[in-house]
Amino acid sequence: MSTVVQKYGGSSVADVDRIRKVAERIMRTKAAGHDVAVVVSAMGDTTDELLSLAKRVSANPDRRELDMLLSAGERISMALLSMAIRELGGDAISFTGSQSGIITNDRHVDARIIEVRPFRVQDELARGRVVVIAGYQGVSYRREVTTLGRGGSDTTAVAMAAALGAEYCEICSDVDGVYSADPRVVPGAHRIGTLSYEETQELAEAGARVLNAQAVEFAKEKGIAIYARATGSALPGTDPSADGTVVRRDAPRTPGSVAGVASERDLLVLQARGTTRTLTSLFDMLDSRGTAGKQLHVAGFGQGCDGLTLLISRDNLHDEERLRRELAERFSADASLVDGLGAVSVVGAGINASYVNVRRGTAMLADGGIDARGLATSSFRISWLIPSRDVDEAVRALHHGFIEQNRPPVP
Repeated sequence: MSTVVQKYGGSSVADVDRIRKVAERIMRTKAAGHDVAVVVSAMGDTTDELLSLAKRVSANPDRRELDMLLSAGERISMALLSMAIRELGGDAISFTGSQSGIITNDRHVDARIIEVRPFRVQDELARGRVVVIAGYQGVSYRREVTTLGRGGSDTTAVAMAAALGAEYCEICSDVDGVYSADPRVVPGAHRIGTLSYEETQELAEAGARVLNAQAVEFAKEKGIAIYARATGSALPGTDPSADGTVVRRDAPRTPGSVAGVASERDLLVLQARGTTRTLTSLFDMLDSRGTAGKQLHVAGFGQGCDGLTLLISRDNLHDEERLRRELAERFSADASLVDGLGAVSVVGAGINASYVNVRRGTAMLADGGIDARGLATSSFRISWLIPSRDVDEAVRALHHGFIEQNRPPVP
């Protein structure tokens, strides 16, 4: 039998009734002749509630202890879902991240998977059981409990699918796929039937609440197809892109066209100047604190240029005040954090083959009275740094100019 990995997000298992519905869908998948491994997130807003609880105890909670706390949410979900499957007559067993063989590096709060050893999962699948796995967590090579950061359950699911040689990995949530923009911001946003691995990674890195970027990395490396679908949808048919989004190696799209628009509202910009030694010391400090950056630009080392600019997402920063103090104490006026900025990005294969899209997007923002404070590109993305108050308006302007105006009319 082929193996299928399914992942269910927090909204899909937010209460007992929803857990029962997920169990029913899993049983239908099993009845269709598949071996089934299931990855679950914590119920509803459990992770945010646990984080809030930690912040009430400590303004800067220890990252190791945070992992011990936050990993509890998925353990609750996995046990309840396993019970629900058994109530329907199925045979299920639940495993934590460590029990299922998710091995990570030694970073806490935002660890990365370095290896999957799914021996226990394989043994239980061979016995005909549904294996329910706690997402978002693993164990380091030092046998420490770790968590994988926001969206980490996606990473767990795709990494497990790759390790098991699954036919596909189904990511189920309360939306029916990946949209060209956040529908809450852009009413004209549409579901994208097919995305390439690279486009999906760029959308995730640019702030879209879609599939986790590291998850797509695993899929790309192993050639695993990802089906992003609604939990309430039917099981995937012969054309999964008809009612969901398929992420695969190639997407049927005109090169140079924009697939989607993504944004981040709450960015900090770290600006620094100085000699090579000064900036190396700054990198050492950031690494020792586990402060990951999103985009790094160095115009010159001690050459009178603008020095270093590093974007940091506030979502990934758990002790901002402490970071500010340490920057001031160690680097004085040579390093500072700039507030009040966000970013808006357009993503698509080949959009930077020329400067046409850069010029067009910059003009669209200017026409809307939006002041672009910075610009960065990659092979698949153009990002503008703008005031955070203008993010939604910028998303609407770019979506209208790049996507809505270029869609063929409905017959």
